[in-house]
Amino acid sequence: MIPAYVVSVLISFGMIAHCIKNDRNRIWIYVLVFTLWTPFIGSAIYACVEVLPDLLRTRTSRRAMRGIRQTLDPEGDLRRAENEMMVSGNVAARQQYANELVRLGRTAEALTIYQNCLTGVFADDPKLLLGYAHAQFAANDPAGTRKTLDHLIAKNPEFKSPDGHLLYARALEGEGNNEKALAEYATVAGYYAGAEACVRYASLLRRSGQPALARETLQALLDRAKYAPGHYRRAQREWLDEAQKELRS
Repeated sequence: MIPAYVVSVLISFGMIAHCIKNDRNRIWIYVLVFTLWTPFIGSAIYACVEVLPDLLRTRTSRRAMRGIRQTLDPEGDLRRAENEMMVSGNVAARQQYANELVRLGRTAEALTIYQNCLTGVFADDPKLLLGYAHAQFAANDPAGTRKTLDHLIAKNPEFKSPDGHLLYARALEGEGNNEKALAEYATVAGYYAGAEACVRYASLLRRSGQPALARETLQALLDRAKYAPGHYRRAQREWLDEAQKELRS
């Protein structure tokens, strides 16, 4: 076994290399060298001050930390959103609170908030209408979702939202209008940033008696993912795994 002191020295040299490569304050080099006789102390301090903050600023780390917070305290974000709503009282704060209610499955309360927001000058607000449509879909009301999105499109023809387009296709599917849903899925899958649209499109293709096109769609998605940046594959892991599962079925 490698002695702990040797491991400590190797880690310290790694931290020194990190310091030089990332143009950090060169005083750290002296700190790391002069603390070599105390295993791990200098490298631990450097990691906490210089490395850990950078890691916590990444999108993946923020998502992971948010996931941990929500696991330990599922209603923590809801309480913060409620406090913000009570303090500011503006429409944006009320919408954020409604979104947290939807996340927790309290859709009836969220729908009431949205209905109260969608009045006066905000009656045709596209972001509010899209949030309301998401709440309706979460409440198992695909017909209401589709009608809200139709209203959004009619009142805001210039508004574009890939998530809204995907939701529209899902609402059509939920209504049993598979022909129109397939047409919408085909369109949104062509430009949607994530993998979800392609997977949902392929799933409906297979259930509609078009397995060959479904497999072609999934294989093309997985082929593209091979050459995508690592952060894309990590972010889309759930849907890429689902694509693999669909291909095997």
